[in-house]
Amino acid sequence: MTITRTRHPRWLKVPLPAGKNFQDVRRLIEQHRLNTVCQSAHCPNIGDCWGKRTATFMILGDVCTRNCRFCAVQPGVPGIVDTDEPMRVAEAVKTLSLRYAVITSVTRDDLPDGGASIFAETIREIKKVASSCHVEVLIPDFQGSVPALSAVIAAKPDVLNHNIETVPSLYPIVRPQAVFRRSLHVLASAKQQGMITKTGLMVGLGETLEEVIAVMQELRDVKCDLLTLGQYLQPSSEHLAIDRYVTPEEFKRLKQIGMDLGFLHVEAGPLVRSSYHAASGYDAIAG
Repeated sequence: MTITRTRHPRWLKVPLPAGKNFQDVRRLIEQHRLNTVCQSAHCPNIGDCWGKRTATFMILGDVCTRNCRFCAVQPGVPGIVDTDEPMRVAEAVKTLSLRYAVITSVTRDDLPDGGASIFAETIREIKKVASSCHVEVLIPDFQGSVPALSAVIAAKPDVLNHNIETVPSLYPIVRPQAVFRRSLHVLASAKQQGMITKTGLMVGLGETLEEVIAVMQELRDVKCDLLTLGQYLQPSSEHLAIDRYVTPEEFKRLKQIGMDLGFLHVEAGPLVRSSYHAASGYDAIAG
């Protein structure tokens, strides 16, 4: 496959990050020695989110044991687990006065539980110092381990998010170390354990509309509640090229299809990411 970079259309233009809130959040992240997916994944919404004094915290380091060809997070051999990190994340959540926090991680296939215990401890620490804050966790697949998933759920997050990312036919190219059915099983198991479940799907990688709708139907078959749909953007020339740009009008159509299928909330748009405006989806179903 040829790797090329293309100029983005006008609807993907975002202002450069700036302002006091942005600088305050950056200093706080540095002070607490934390990682964010905003930085590591080159998220285009960093200026918007940090400008509103919110961020998506990425625990368990900034090096991933997998090498997905869409993702900007550095692959390699991770360092040792920082057992003080959950407390520092909680303090940052408290300082920012967040009412909704999103916690994600790199994939840690090197750990027996995939990092589930650190997820659980982070949730507990946040609830301890910011009891009114709702917590969404965006987890890896834990290699399909139900005990690892159950350990996270036992800590009582408010939303369990696991991204399906793309359609099954593209998994060998986009997510060669992942398995579509395994990710679907994670969402099914979380729902069976009583969680509000959420997932995200990228478009613009070469999938067809029929494939996207088929995945959406499979997600509803396992009673997934919340869905995000966004444009894939190539992080660097070393990553997969964009197959096409999906228009805002097409995203509106996909959102309506998702709602018609029975999702409780669908966030769809060119710049939508799994944690972007995450509180809105929770508010829509929790009241």
